[in-house]
Amino acid sequence: MKPKATRNRSGKREHLSPDDGANEAVAGGESLQTEQARHVAAKPQTAKAMPVGAQSARAARHRRDHVKQEKVVRDTFTMPRDDYEKLAVLKQRCLDAGVDVKKSELVRAGLLLLASAPTKRLLAAVKAVDPVKTGRPSKSK
Repeated sequence: MKPKATRNRSGKREHLSPDDGANEAVAGGESLQTEQARHVAAKPQTAKAMPVGAQSARAARHRRDHVKQEKVVRDTFTMPRDDYEKLAVLKQRCLDAGVDVKKSELVRAGLLLLASAPTKRLLAAVKAVDPVKTGRPSKSK
């Protein structure tokens, strides 16, 4: 049996040498080999070592689930009331189809469609949009 660790005046534990247990085993009449065998048997099994390049399935799943999200940019813009109401109509169409969508997601979906469209169709869409005076609208009383 190992002696209890005691603390010195500074509060730190005194360090016991690894031979302390072996000396007690010999002094108690037990052989050193049986004491070492008992120590080895009580030692918990460690996990198998993995190669340096390999990663566990848990680590791979963690990295796959926690992909860094792209930084977002906050911006404001002005649009005619008719276009704003079209966003509400499109949002309601998505809700009727069972998809909850935000206005910003609708705008981004429109960007995806315009980005995948040929240049000719993009220019036609840009020409169909009436130019809007930029800046904040005046306060109406």
